[in-house]
Amino acid sequence: MEKVNQTSPERFILLGLGSNFPYLQIIYFIVFLVMYIITLSGNLLLIIVVRINPKLNNPMYFFLSNLSIIDACFSSTIVPKVLKNTLAIDKSISLLGCALQMYFSLALGSSECFILAVMAYDRFAAICRPLHYNTIMNKTLCVILAAGSWGISFLNSALHVVLTFRLPYCKSHHVNHFFCEVPPFFRLSCRDTLYNEVMMYIAAGIIAMCSFCLTLISYIHIISTILKIRSSHGRYKAFSTCASHLTVVSLYYGTIMFVYLRPRSTYSAEIDKTMSILYTAVIPMLNPIIYSMRNKEVKSTIKGKQMKREDL
Repeated sequence: MEKVNQTSPERFILLGLGSNFPYLQIIYFIVFLVMYIITLSGNLLLIIVVRINPKLNNPMYFFLSNLSIIDACFSSTIVPKVLKNTLAIDKSISLLGCALQMYFSLALGSSECFILAVMAYDRFAAICRPLHYNTIMNKTLCVILAAGSWGISFLNSALHVVLTFRLPYCKSHHVNHFFCEVPPFFRLSCRDTLYNEVMMYIAAGIIAMCSFCLTLISYIHIISTILKIRSSHGRYKAFSTCASHLTVVSLYYGTIMFVYLRPRSTYSAEIDKTMSILYTAVIPMLNPIIYSMRNKEVKSTIKGKQMKREDL
């Protein structure tokens, strides 16, 4: 019997968005480039605004800055390679490059789950425990929550990358995706990947589901408190501070859970690629707009800087 070659390849081929029409490749390139520029500009602007405005020196904007850093890094981990591969003939990526891309995308995606949950808890403390807010959300706790979110995410990512690249890839070196993500690699291995998939479901369940449940519980208390407010203006003001967060949570958790928690029998490469575009390119672009560009403090800070430049 012929022995199967179970050595890991030195390079993988990313098949990308799967279009053989040159004009579509150009359209894809332009769309991703525009989204990437907006993503970097919006998130960097938000970080700068929070840094220069003393009024924004509070837990809510501290976590928003963390979210912006995550989104900018998340997009930068994936989109530049997508832009290159969209127009390039050689769509290969080295084993190390693929592992690093998978590591950072997994870590940053998990960090976003945690930060969104922490932001929900912050809104709970602000609305449901306003008199004790500064005591509850003190600087030390904020730093611990942020550092814990990043630390746990990067450790979890390291585990899955090691498990994924210990698999033998003898079926094919062509990845039907536009970046190195875990699920498509299971289809390339000639070994049973049940253990890897179970570990992925457990980690995704702990991170995504626990974060989502914490967010849900926080908002049950928040909505209950808002409904008790007698003034309609007060109810609207309280709910408006949560509307942006609820929008982002719904978009992000919905796509992440769909990709990482659905049964293996329902796997579809094309659907996975579409959903991945949402949380790697679209949502990082929308987050600063949804969260902060409609915020009065942020807009006044930006306008103030523009007026100073005009005066000069």
